[in-house]
Amino acid sequence: MKILFLTNKPPYPPKDGGSIATLGLMEAFANNGHRTGLLAMNTRKHHITPFDIPENLASKIVMHLVEVPALIQPFGALNNLFFSKLPYNAERFIDEKYTEKLVQLLQAQKFDVVQLEGLYMCPYIKTIRAHSNAVIVYRSHNIEHEIWERSVKQANGLKKLYLKIVASRLKKFEIQAINQYDVLLPISPRDEKKLNELGNKKPSLVVPAGFDFSKVEKPLTQAEKNLFFIGALDWSPNQEGLLWFLEKCWPLILEKQPQIVLKIAGRNAPQWLIKKLKTKNIKYLGEIDDAKYFIQSNGLMIVPLLSGSGMRVKIVEGMMYSKCIVTTSVGCESIHAVNEKQIFIADNPRQFAQYINDLLKNYQKMVETGNNAFTFAKNEFDYEHIFEKVLQFYKHHLK
Repeated sequence: MKILFLTNKPPYPPKDGGSIATLGLMEAFANNGHRTGLLAMNTRKHHITPFDIPENLASKIVMHLVEVPALIQPFGALNNLFFSKLPYNAERFIDEKYTEKLVQLLQAQKFDVVQLEGLYMCPYIKTIRAHSNAVIVYRSHNIEHEIWERSVKQANGLKKLYLKIVASRLKKFEIQAINQYDVLLPISPRDEKKLNELGNKKPSLVVPAGFDFSKVEKPLTQAEKNLFFIGALDWSPNQEGLLWFLEKCWPLILEKQPQIVLKIAGRNAPQWLIKKLKTKNIKYLGEIDDAKYFIQSNGLMIVPLLSGSGMRVKIVEGMMYSKCIVTTSVGCESIHAVNEKQIFIADNPRQFAQYINDLLKNYQKMVETGNNAFTFAKNEFDYEHIFEKVLQFYKHHLK
């Protein structure tokens, strides 16, 4: 099979949920002998050079990078607000150079499958139809408008009004994309249900983000007895969740355990957030080189999320490294782990803090829960199982 992946950012390095999900499936195809290509927008925010890509990855996946700025600019946002019907976060990824390169690849090669990674690649469906007979796959990483609708509830004033407009436009944009593809790959059963409610009639297969568990080493036995958070700090749901935790939960934890330390790692934190993180017992580390070591060597993982959509890949990554995790119902959406056995779920500050205080006093419970989490994640999210289902699904629709 010959497959081409389209992305609005390079999936390498895999530092966020979307990149992890995309690169994992691409590698699974390449490792199983399928001719795998990538056409990625090389944006200012996620910019790489060909020299950044490891040789072992470049040797098995043909990667094409197109320079697309996709900058978020005040003037651009205002211009979009008054003179466009498209959501600004989608309009930024409609690019002439990218279209030209896509046409060039489609005319030069015959692909069996062209896979769109995320909603913002859907405007290129018409171009694919005009130049290829490939099966078009839309992989939905989340329900985009839901993220913004949930953020509206947390905002006030003019920001709330602007977010309402963005959410409304995104919903229309998302609905317009439905059924333009040939098959649908939602990332969770919940997202599949939501997309069907919005009108999807095409065949679908739930494909969660997966990991290669064959490469997982035995977790470190001497992890620090602390709290840690890791995630993209330019993503508004992460910002919102951290602020909620620091304002509502953190004082309740320090009251019981004044020596406890919270380590926070993540890229692209704005200055206003960094200032808020410079407080008692918090170590802000910024972007780190080795996420695996950071997760393994620290203690209790927190994922405080109040909004968002799709699947929280960082939770699965934490489970893969046998971490005990405290999160919210939103954080655990689409990850059907059992509360107080494989994970801890709390939606109010007092319960969230109580779980943390109890676990920090019971190291054996943390280890036991982490081991349960690993077993659960391996059964649900190992790419060895996921890839075979995807392959058979594609073969069926190629016929």
